[in-house]
Amino acid sequence: MKYVIASDIHGSAYYCRLFKERCLEERPQKVLLLGDLLYHGARNPLPPEYSTLGCAEILNSMKDDLLCVKGNCDSEVDTLVLEFPVFAGFCILPAGKRTMILTHGHEIPASLKKGDILVCGHFHVPAFEERENYTYVNCGSVSIPKENSRHSYLVFDGARLLWKDVETGETFREEYLEK
Repeated sequence: MKYVIASDIHGSAYYCRLFKERCLEERPQKVLLLGDLLYHGARNPLPPEYSTLGCAEILNSMKDDLLCVKGNCDSEVDTLVLEFPVFAGFCILPAGKRTMILTHGHEIPASLKKGDILVCGHFHVPAFEERENYTYVNCGSVSIPKENSRHSYLVFDGARLLWKDVETGETFREEYLEK
């Protein structure tokens, strides 16, 4: 099992194209998008090659491989140009003996249990933190990274989380879920 997990494309056709290239290289079982696909949001600068329709066209070409959750910048009007569903609040995946809950990150599910892995975007900064009752993972941002982080996505192979650079495909961080 192999999943590519990404968030916060924010309408950048440039980074969306690069991300699609990385997905073709990775050959995952599914690509999980954690929201904020087309719009840049009021607090973010315009990303390179900002084109909501261009980005939608690229994502639509990947629609058979996508599972998505809704971000805070995603809206009902997105359904007019996207050919796949984008309004689930979260997605649940088995992760060995643990459960992975994937969401955008602007709303954290209250149902987290001890040992769960919360995976999100929203904050645009890659992270892996053991918290009191769960493990917090952030895949970073495809197009608008913050705090001097890289344009990134995450690969989950069933045991490891690999943070990769969208521009190069290079792994820059690796964490094991079961040690």
